[in-house]
Amino acid sequence: MISYRATAPADLDRVTPWIVTEPVGWIPADRYLAELAEDMYRPEWTWIAEHDGQVVGRALWWGPKGSPHPVALDCLDVDPAVGDRAAVAAELIRAALAGFPEPVEYMIKVTGGWRDDPVILEAVQWRRAAAHAAGLTREVERLQFEWAPADGVPPAAGRLRFTEASDEEFLAVFRRIAEGSLDAQTRASLAAKGVDATAREEMDFYLGAPGKREWWRIAYTREGEVAGMAIPSATPYNVNVGYLGVVPEFRGRGYVDEVLAEITRLHATNGESRITATTDMGNAPMAAAFGRAGYRNTEIRINLSNDVQP
Repeated sequence: MISYRATAPADLDRVTPWIVTEPVGWIPADRYLAELAEDMYRPEWTWIAEHDGQVVGRALWWGPKGSPHPVALDCLDVDPAVGDRAAVAAELIRAALAGFPEPVEYMIKVTGGWRDDPVILEAVQWRRAAAHAAGLTREVERLQFEWAPADGVPPAAGRLRFTEASDEEFLAVFRRIAEGSLDAQTRASLAAKGVDATAREEMDFYLGAPGKREWWRIAYTREGEVAGMAIPSATPYNVNVGYLGVVPEFRGRGYVDEVLAEITRLHATNGESRITATTDMGNAPMAAAFGRAGYRNTEIRINLSNDVQP
């Protein structure tokens, strides 16, 4: 009989020795302990499956510092000796979700071409099956990119002018960029909640991110029309591209390259040695823009989440 429960502080020595041997992203003991001290992992967010007193499965849920609840499942693994790993993992996720508010997300990190590698494919398949069975049925594959100074700082082309602006002005541009977006999360939110709620939630997310508000810029054409916006941002780990976009009437003119270049230059000017970025696999124009700007694709992230709630 397998039982499922959240850990207590006394379980720490039973949780940290766990090692994931499959070729997927996972959380080793040193990172878990460091972020446990920062309240980004917590005993009550760390779930285990037990059989005959032995830990046979582990699910590490993460949340930003100060969050009342976790927002993502960072690491999921089950001992192959249990047999049906997907079934055990699904119950492990369900048990945790019973006490967590929505939405939540599980991200499986792999290298490119994972479908062609039988070992990586198997590691992904049972985890994905478990997530789907537990209700994380919305799936989006995303490309992770990275920039370093050796990749070169894009020059300013001069076709756009970038200025600071008020929250109200940025909110208006969020609304305009959402129209026709290729981003899966934005499209799902638009369908479920409409443009106003979607724009507000996206803006609030970046206002709450570790990046600085004074980095934000609206892009204007030489004629003074709003072309888009650049929102350099950050995670608890490093700076990132954050959010960028071009309004519908100016798409297809190469302005995305200038907006991305503005974000890259700001971080580079601040002395950052690493900038990360992500985009949906289906957003080919954005992926191509990252490539032109010197960003390298470093991994693929398979995001599994609850359906967007209206």
